[in-house]
Amino acid sequence: MRTNRFVVFTTVLLFATLALAVTAATADQHSGTWKMNPDKSKYSPGPAPKNTTAKIESDENGIKVSVEGTNVDGSALHVQYDAKFDGKDYPVTGVPYADMVSVKRIGADTIVSTMKKGGQVVMTVTSVVSKDGKTRTSTFKGKDSEGHDVLNVVVSDKQ
Repeated sequence: MRTNRFVVFTTVLLFATLALAVTAATADQHSGTWKMNPDKSKYSPGPAPKNTTAKIESDENGIKVSVEGTNVDGSALHVQYDAKFDGKDYPVTGVPYADMVSVKRIGADTIVSTMKKGGQVVMTVTSVVSKDGKTRTSTFKGKDSEGHDVLNVVVSDKQ
């Protein structure tokens, strides 16, 4: 009887460990909570938001992004989208210059998001996670809602 309990316990432990390993394997470097580092970030033309915190869930199939923050004028900032890495367009909310986003994984550490408004590409965002996994740098290139050229480099630290 004691041997049977040991076998059952060992089997349950093995399956629990396997499930945990599979869960860990599906999450990737972009997953987690990322807080903007204003000292390392550069906004052109600016000004930068007071703060942003991005919560990202990413795996081999797609990415779910939720960003909360405060704009320079004190108003709330909230951006959200859920997209697959298939190059198709998905709705994005909270971005004044875009209504759709498509995402592609370029490598384990790099994701390219293409923002569109009315079917036209307005911004490309290339996000790269550092080798140590502690920093995520997103480079925004394109036009804002007023048609101004944008080149923002947003550096975020993993929380």
